[in-house]
Amino acid sequence: MNKAAIIILALVSVFSAQGEAFAKKKVVEPVAVDSLTLLLQAGDSLMQQYNTFEALRYYQQAFAMKDTLESRTKLADCYYKRANYSQTADLLKTVDAGELSHEAFRELALSYQKMGENEAFIYWASNLTTRFPMDGEIVAGLTLAYARANQPEKGIICGMKYCQRDTTNILVNRALADAWFMNRDFKAASKLYERLLQQGDSTFNTLYSAGMCYTRLDSLELAYKHLVPAFLISGMQHAGCAYRLGVVCVDTERLEEGIGYLNLATELMLPDTTTMKAITLSQGEAYYRTQQYAKAIEAWKRHLTYNPTSIATYYNIANAIYYSLPDRQPAKTYYERFLELARKEPNPNAQLQEMMANAEEMLRKDFSKKRK
Repeated sequence: MNKAAIIILALVSVFSAQGEAFAKKKVVEPVAVDSLTLLLQAGDSLMQQYNTFEALRYYQQAFAMKDTLESRTKLADCYYKRANYSQTADLLKTVDAGELSHEAFRELALSYQKMGENEAFIYWASNLTTRFPMDGEIVAGLTLAYARANQPEKGIICGMKYCQRDTTNILVNRALADAWFMNRDFKAASKLYERLLQQGDSTFNTLYSAGMCYTRLDSLELAYKHLVPAFLISGMQHAGCAYRLGVVCVDTERLEEGIGYLNLATELMLPDTTTMKAITLSQGEAYYRTQQYAKAIEAWKRHLTYNPTSIATYYNIANAIYYSLPDRQPAKTYYERFLELARKEPNPNAQLQEMMANAEEMLRKDFSKKRK
């Protein structure tokens, strides 16, 4: 057979194979895809692109079309990823727990945790850990939830049950250590904090809590050893740590160091001056306008401790005393202080000039005679 014939035969074979394939395709019935599936697939595709905004619309349409386990859990998942925890919980709490996937069950429990509903979280998390006992994150959350509910002993049981199989989970160890601490078993708590430090969990909370345990156990050198790095990690901004460290230093004869920490703690514990200025000024105005004059005077006096050069505040206190209290004499001191500061103003406006004139008029009056 010559070369040309071989080529022709090859071409015929190819075309025959293609024809057979085409014939086979023609006899295959097209697969019908219902509208619900299309909506869910569209939502899934958008979720893969992290586009929860547009995915939500498709999932909502799918759920409205037909309430199935798939449409309900996918809509709930989208809500969860958008931090709409209330909607997530509402969708999932009515589903039989045995039908929920692990992920959906987690989203149900964690939604209540994120909303701060501790009791509901305990209920769902305890059910979840019955099915999935090695979910460390949920076990840790449940351990702390019991402690927050003033049931640290239940949290300890929960954490210890997990630790029978795994002693290396940092989240569980942290929660269990805190539960022991809240249960006032400082020896057990300190052992767990030490385990965490050995695992590399040298966070502020671990170091500070370990230090606090050792202060309760009168192991002051160990307390010092843990509180120093804790305070450094806080950026030397944690007032409680500075205070505890100062006390430990004094008790261990590190007197100069202790004075430094205690002085720093005092400074850190002072309220924010800018915020307190605004609070006390508004308090004074609110009390005055509701005719609670004695409280208004006290609020404005507190304001002066944060803002001692507030000209108007001296005037307000003086007026409040003069017009509302039986003893007007203390108003004189505040009128005088007001005028002393006001006269230093290089360009007093019309309102300030009027206030100065009123204060001068009041000072010309005989306060003792007025009382009679």
